[in-house]
Amino acid sequence: MSRIAKRPISIPEDIQIILKEQLISIQGKYGHLSRIIHPSVEMILLNKQITFKARLGFSDGWAQAGTSRALVYSMIIGVSKKFSKKLQFSGVGYRVSIKKDNIISMSIGYSHSVIYSLPPDIEAENPSSTEIIIKGIDKQLVGQVASNLRSYRKPEPYKGKGIRYFNENIRVKEAKKK
Repeated sequence: MSRIAKRPISIPEDIQIILKEQLISIQGKYGHLSRIIHPSVEMILLNKQITFKARLGFSDGWAQAGTSRALVYSMIIGVSKKFSKKLQFSGVGYRVSIKKDNIISMSIGYSHSVIYSLPPDIEAENPSSTEIIIKGIDKQLVGQVASNLRSYRKPEPYKGKGIRYFNENIRVKEAKKK
């Protein structure tokens, strides 16, 4: 059994938290996030610390409490620091650029450019023509956008061409021998 839920979360000074029954709202320097927590979990806010407890009568109370603690902790980190994912484009002619209004244009081996429109809460940086950094306060949304971009051209196992996460290892297969 995991004991993550039993560890309290200490709240930094620049974070404001509002609890209303099962709704938690977190305000930080980068934005505002709110989430409805599972009914089997009880949250207690005391002395700049949040503790989580399982309510009686629920069989999965502690499992949901651990999940809820992890989600709330990610929300606190997101509004105070932001999350980021870096993608690399590897292949002949593979390029990426960011146009105005959060639109990403990718040349990834098709006869046309692939256009992807970012959600409103997500930002993108383009340090070079073969790299892009996705940033945002919502950890799940940042990961989903990075996964959506990667799904246009997953790295293939023979040459390693495609869109990969930064420092992702692609096992390249050996070519067929005669």
